[in-house]
Amino acid sequence: MLREKRGNVGIVTLNRPQVLNAWNSAMRVALVEALDAMEDDAAVRAIILTGAGERAFGAGQDLNETKTFDANRAEAWVGEWERLYDRIRSLSKPIIAAVNGVAAGSAFQVALLCDLRIGHPGVKMGQPEINSGIASTTGPWIMREIIGLAHTIDLTLTGRMMDAEECYRIGVLSRLVPQDKVMEEALALAGHLAEKPPTAMRLDRQRFREMTEAGFRDALSAGVRIQREAYASGEPARMMEQFLASRAARRG
Repeated sequence: MLREKRGNVGIVTLNRPQVLNAWNSAMRVALVEALDAMEDDAAVRAIILTGAGERAFGAGQDLNETKTFDANRAEAWVGEWERLYDRIRSLSKPIIAAVNGVAAGSAFQVALLCDLRIGHPGVKMGQPEINSGIASTTGPWIMREIIGLAHTIDLTLTGRMMDAEECYRIGVLSRLVPQDKVMEEALALAGHLAEKPPTAMRLDRQRFREMTEAGFRDALSAGVRIQREAYASGEPARMMEQFLASRAARRG
């Protein structure tokens, strides 16, 4: 995880470009720690979250980790996501996702948890978890809050990825700019938000959290139940092995 400050804006970069910034347990922990540090730094008034490299904001869950899960580990895994998502939701400072490439699965969800999202025409975003045998629980909750139930059902059940134009049209991307302008636009917007009265900013974000808290907690409770059942069935492990084998064959 990379951290830097530019004036009153903090930048956190997901830094596993060799696997398209796919999530594993260590990266989830590191992001929570980075956001804790930004929250505690009084000089930081707004935060940008982005991904290393030019190909991906984040490819979602690292399947090399989850393919070995059993029902108990799947339940603990939901708890790891709870800590990360709760950290983003409880920030007193605005957070912007500078989406520099693919944002899939849990990385798509993290982008949606940010207050605003800036991307470029080459961006693709979506919820392809079903394709690797992972049942979606927190994904449908946050998607429904942002884009409504009809789009949520479409994306969850088909596992398709949206192009940037569709993302912008339905409100997933807040701004659409040329690829080389994504960070520039994110910095400008973060700087603008950083100048807003901090108490009002904190209270506005707090109210958004309160408005969505019941759904968030329901999604986590469902996540424990659903992931235990899914992983106990053995289907996720089989589907992930097939997916990884197919990907290796394409690369070979």
